[in-house]
Amino acid sequence: MDAYRYLAEPDMHEAHCPSYAASLGYGGVVAAVALSNFGSAWGTWKSGVSVIHTGIRHPSSVMKNIIPIVMAGVIGIYGLIVAVIIGESIPTPSKGRDNAYSIYTGFAHLCAGLCAGASGLAAGGCIGIVGDYGVRAVGYRASQIGNISLFPSSSEKQGYSSIPDSEGDGGVGDVSGAEDQSKLFVSMLIMLIFSEALALYGLIVALIVSQHSYSCLEG
Repeated sequence: MDAYRYLAEPDMHEAHCPSYAASLGYGGVVAAVALSNFGSAWGTWKSGVSVIHTGIRHPSSVMKNIIPIVMAGVIGIYGLIVAVIIGESIPTPSKGRDNAYSIYTGFAHLCAGLCAGASGLAAGGCIGIVGDYGVRAVGYRASQIGNISLFPSSSEKQGYSSIPDSEGDGGVGDVSGAEDQSKLFVSMLIMLIFSEALALYGLIVALIVSQHSYSCLEG
């Protein structure tokens, strides 16, 4: 009868403060760092390959087209900030083996890490894809003066070389397409900014959620 009563009425302290609660918090640390760095590496890889390819044909545009790589690298910093905050918020057990870290705090830290990490992963992929095609388009337009294509297709080269740089010029005037190149670059930059905002939204939510805590030693 006593055993049944023990099973029916568990210790509330053990229910709210189990020994595995800390694993949830450290899981949030891993999620924030790993997912954010994966997104950062993804964006850097996609954009970096395009910058290298563009630099072969149009070296003067390399420094301007390095912006997607910088923005992708910032995403990893967001995950690092959240991971450090969560890691510093996880207390160690006392000498009497009393666990002060509750399961409520553990789930809050896990959700914070997932918010920052998943948002960074999505933002990194978006920056990588936008930067990949954007950098190639800007470099391709800049190389029209020499009829040089970043892509080996001869049909595409002939098709783009016949496009005038401005309306009514018949191919005479600004043959380098500087105005069109600037429009492409500005459009790419706007898309990159809003892609970066996705990671920033996750960082803001993660910082708010990480402050939710309940200590088992208070009550």
